[in-house]
Amino acid sequence: MFLAAYFTTGRIIFIIFFVLAFGALIVWSYKKDTKNHDRYYKNAGKKVLIYGGLIIAIFVAIRFIFGN
Repeated sequence: MFLAAYFTTGRIIFIIFFVLAFGALIVWSYKKDTKNHDRYYKNAGKKVLIYGGLIIAIFVAIRFIFGN
């Protein structure tokens, strides 16, 4: 009952179209840009894991030292 007031048939059709079009655009853009990935983003995943893990470790250490 609550959702029926917000999601009319037209809105549902728009949401479906938007999600499909946005997903297709993302896939197309990614495939178009794959040749630049190795050139510009070499080892980026490892750097994200290292720096992200470091930030989380610092946050946990601060929470542990200073409490809540």
